[in-house]
Amino acid sequence: MTFDVPVHEPTFPLATEPGQHPAVFAELFATGDTRLLDLAYEPGAVFVPRPGSQVSGPELTASNARFLALGLPITVRPRHTYVAGDIALLIVDWEIAGTGPDGEQVRKAGTATDVARRGADGHWRYVIDNPFGTDAP
Repeated sequence: MTFDVPVHEPTFPLATEPGQHPAVFAELFATGDTRLLDLAYEPGAVFVPRPGSQVSGPELTASNARFLALGLPITVRPRHTYVAGDIALLIVDWEIAGTGPDGEQVRKAGTATDVARRGADGHWRYVIDNPFGTDAP
């Protein structure tokens, strides 16, 4: 006798409060799975991989994949959360640090200036993810 067992994608609770979103992002980041990390973003969201440059769609996913390839967790420390209706500005200190896959020490850090929006489902997602928000181009 055989049974058809449905295959389900792993699920993560998304943020229902804007100040929770950075922690949810860090949990999704820790999976190392770009498909799951994409859940932290609205369709059409913008990612700023370096000051003065923005990407979206497949390029957003590819940019995040480069960070995930470091094989290290991200630590997030929200500084401020400003909310106007369904829009939030998140100021977040972050760091990725440790020994990379090549055995070299890695340290990437910044202060993000991110914009999130509450969707019709009540969950917050990035519209703009600007990890180097305080750096000049």
